[in-house]
Amino acid sequence: QVQLVESGGGWVQTGGSLRLSCAASGRTISSYGMAWFRQAPGKERDFVARISASGNSIVLANSVEGRFTISRDNAKSTLYLQMNSLKPEDTAVYLCAASNSPRAYNYWGQGTQVTVSS
Repeated sequence: QVQLVESGGGWVQTGGSLRLSCAASGRTISSYGMAWFRQAPGKERDFVARISASGNSIVLANSVEGRFTISRDNAKSTLYLQMNSLKPEDTAVYLCAASNSPRAYNYWGQGTQVTVSS
């Protein structure tokens, strides 16, 4: 089994930065694709970014491209999301996900709250 725990969320002003971490325990995630999603109250869960098992390939949502960076450290079993130039519309609960399947994410963390004030 894989357990995922997010951290690093908090409050930041518009234009500020935060770095989220997702610590994995249990089974190694070195062979898992991983991703970040976010969900605001009353809204659907949105894709933010994903990264391949090796870390060599990434995909970013258009809404965050140029501002966010996804990375991973498999030796530390940790996924990261560096968020720069934050906007109020980035306010959401950010969730970490992992998968050993080509398209579906079957492991999820509980999420960490990010609030961006204007």
